[in-house]
Amino acid sequence: MYNLLLTLLLILSVIIVIAIFMQPQKNPSSNVFDSSGSEALFERTKARGFEAFMQRFTAIAVFFWLLIALALAILSSK
Repeated sequence: MYNLLLTLLLILSVIIVIAIFMQPQKNPSSNVFDSSGSEALFERTKARGFEAFMQRFTAIAVFFWLLIALALAILSSK
């Protein structure tokens, strides 16, 4: 059981890293301190399409990663 959960944790870790790198860039401006960058810094737009899917997928993957890590911590303490 412990080895299975550890393997799942490692696989999920790789999936989370890939999912984070696949997310679109939030601020296309390279300089935050110019006039266009400061406006883009404070505007909130709702994620749609691929960006929304990646945000939800990453959040769910991190949730399961935390559950597996907690289960491993409990199992290793016994």
